[in-house]
Parts: sequence; structure tokens; C-alpha cells
Amino acid sequence: MAAPEILPTRILPVDDVAIQRAAALIRAGQCVAVPTETVYGLAADATSGEAVARIYATKGRPAFNPLIVHVDSVAQAADLAMFSPAALRLAEAFWPGPLTMVLPARTGSPIAALATAGLPTIAIRMPAHPAMRALIAVAERPLAAPSANASGRITATTAAHVAASLGDRVPLILDGGPTRHGLESTIVALDGDRLRLLRPGPIDAAALSSATGLALNTSVSDAIEAPGQMTSHYAPVRPLRLDAHQRRDGEWLIGFGAVAGDDTLSASGDLVEAAARLFDLLHRADTMPVGAIAVAPIPHAGLGVAINDRLQRAAAPR
Repeated sequence: MAAPEILPTRILPVDDVAIQRAAALIRAGQCVAVPTETVYGLAADATSGEAVARIYATKGRPAFNPLIVHVDSVAQAADLAMFSPAALRLAEAFWPGPLTMVLPARTGSPIAALATAGLPTIAIRMPAHPAMRALIAVAERPLAAPSANASGRITATTAAHVAASLGDRVPLILDGGPTRHGLESTIVALDGDRLRLLRPGPIDAAALSSATGLALNTSVSDAIEAPGQMTSHYAPVRPLRLDAHQRRDGEWLIGFGAVAGDDTLSASGDLVEAAARLFDLLHRADTMPVGAIAVAPIPHAGLGVAINDRLQRAAAPR
């Protein structure tokens, strides 16, 4: 994948022209910063692995956590995720608004595997802010959007915060003024008739229980399900060997750079391309008639830190 053009950051007040410019950047695979009612989000096309990888590269995010996918209607959400009766009650009560639900992803969902961290679930939200809703509608695709700040830095609740944190790493910031909530969305997981709180936020436990008639379980598991939790990577069925310069008998080799392999994360050594292809190639390797999988060395710098983090977890004894 060719390196993206480095564009100077522009800060534009939210209006129809600015939304059109932001949508054009989204369609070109870029990230833009946009206000929501919770915090400013770093938005990109949730259906493009390379666009989602660019979110991680822009933020300097240290590990591939699932990202929240933003939609502009319940109908669009239902095309991506499977809604139980309890989930529909939550959507009716709190959408549009600061509630994210972790639901089973629909088979054949167009959402990039990188956005869901290779999980069978999807974190999904219908925001209330008119700027984000308009951007989703004009771009004509769901948007992945973590907070618009460098990883480990304070969450951005104004356009100025975004500019100070990300600088020229984001080409466009839509300025909608300070965010309403200044706190990330509440995240809940629904497993049939089970309701679990994964991240507290503007909608409290009592309101969630009242809307569903279900008790809220606040116990924390080690499994990654949503942003803000400890990471745990999809592990292939076949054993995984790292830092492989050549294939051994019975292995499927995933290459990078000068190591060609049976597949390659990026022949040119592009870490954004490698991140975008990582989960898809691991899934594909796991279907091959081989006994093991090997992966070429990945530089442990920049986005390579995140790639190696996921590969090391995948290769861990289990």
C-alpha cells in the first residue's frame, strides 16, 4: 500500500461544506476528527481494514483493541449485529445516545476484522451528535471511531484538545464546540438474557436495568470485548511460530518485507498494510492443510509494536 499523503491539519466549524470534505477524506481511507455527544472521535471507514489500521497508526495505539462502530440508524445497526429483545429495548430507550452495545456480529458483516479485533462480536453505537450522524450519512458507511487523542493522553473534548494531541497526524478536525458529556459512552454486553457492564459511562446501571428488566452484572472477565479492557488476541487452532525467516516442513508462512511466504502482510514492509491484513491472513492460514503457521519478523517500532503484541498473544501456550 502506498504511503498516504501527509496533509496539514485543518480545523473547520461544522457545516455542510465541512461535512462533505470530511466524508471525502473518509471515502479516501483517511481519518478525521469529529465531535460526538461523548468525546471527539477519530473516525474512519469501519469496512476498510487499511482505514482502520490508520486509526491505530494515527493514535499510536499500543494494542489492537476492538473499536466502536458508529451507525446512523437502528436498521443500519441490525445489518451488522444480531439484536436480542433486550438489545432492542436498550436501543429504543437510549439510541441515539451515549450507549454502546457489544452484540454478536452478523455472518457476512462488512465490518473489517481489525475493527472487531477478530472477535465474533461487534461494539456498536448510534450517536446523538448531529455532526457525527451527518458524517455517517454523507460518507455512506459505518464509522469506527475511538477517542481522537494520542494513546495514553487525556481524552479530547474540544477541537483544540485534538489538535494539541494529534497535530498534523489528522488532516481535518470538525469543530463542534465542547462535547456534551465529556465522558466516553457506557458499554454493555448482551448475551441472551445476560446484561454485563463493560465500561461505566453517562447511562447508569439503574437506567439499564430499568429499560431491560434485567439485573446488571458488573464482574470483569479477562476476555477482550470492548475498548478499555485488557487485550486478548484471537488464537489460531494451529500452533504459531514467530520471527520465521523461512518455512519449515508442514508450515504456512506469512511473510513481511523481504520474507515472501505463502501470503504476505506487506511485500513493501508497510506496517499500516500489515496491520490491516493481520487478522484476515491468520484466519486464512488457519484453514490451510498444514500443521502449523509461521510469521516473518515484524519491526518492533510504531505500529509494529501493536502487530507484535497480537502475534505474541496468538503464539502463547494455551
